[in-house]
Amino acid sequence: MNLRKAKVIWEGTKAGWPICAGYFPAGLAFGVAAQKVGLSPVEIGLMSLLVFAGSTQFVAVSMLGSGTGIGPIVLTTFTINLRHVLMSSALAPYLSKLRRSWIFLFAYGVTDESFAVNASRFRSGDWDWRKAIIVNHVSNLSWVGSSILGGYVGEFVPSNAFGIDYALKAMLICLVAMQMRNRYFFIVFVISGVLAIIFCLVLPGNGYIIVASMTGATLGLVLRRDWKEDFRSGK
Repeated sequence: MNLRKAKVIWEGTKAGWPICAGYFPAGLAFGVAAQKVGLSPVEIGLMSLLVFAGSTQFVAVSMLGSGTGIGPIVLTTFTINLRHVLMSSALAPYLSKLRRSWIFLFAYGVTDESFAVNASRFRSGDWDWRKAIIVNHVSNLSWVGSSILGGYVGEFVPSNAFGIDYALKAMLICLVAMQMRNRYFFIVFVISGVLAIIFCLVLPGNGYIIVASMTGATLGLVLRRDWKEDFRSGK
């Protein structure tokens, strides 16, 4: 391995290790939860490898545990993961010259956390697709490995032992904070939060999250169009 490749791997891993540190307890907790509904460590590992979407996997396991059919689970998973279209679109300009095979490999590893890290690094200018792919896949390795481990130790560990509800909320708050480039991002964040509270009171189930997110994203697009120059200047 030459020095250039070693540097790329090192810098990508260094940028991705905080994600790995967050994924390990979350993946462990997911493995425990999945084991509690009857999945084997192999099935847990395959789910993490093929789906690789933490929040969606928790939802799917919860639905499996309640006896929900495959159709609603697939539809719910698809709906929750629609956010990846927006994240991928935001990263697309930085990957426009990349070969399709590499784009497929990169797209597989896009998550909320890896998106936040890579988007921030791409904006700084000192980042490239090779380092971004390393970030994606060291994160993937951490998630798959920890979820399999959780599957093996699940019968010995209570499913609520990790405080996962707090951990996931804290992780998402940190991700939001990393995106606060200027006051308009903060405005969209506040509007989305207020809408989520309002819709929670009038809409059944968890649909309010999707409605609030889509509405907030639309308003953000309007702000970006109307205040384009301010976005460019980072005010």
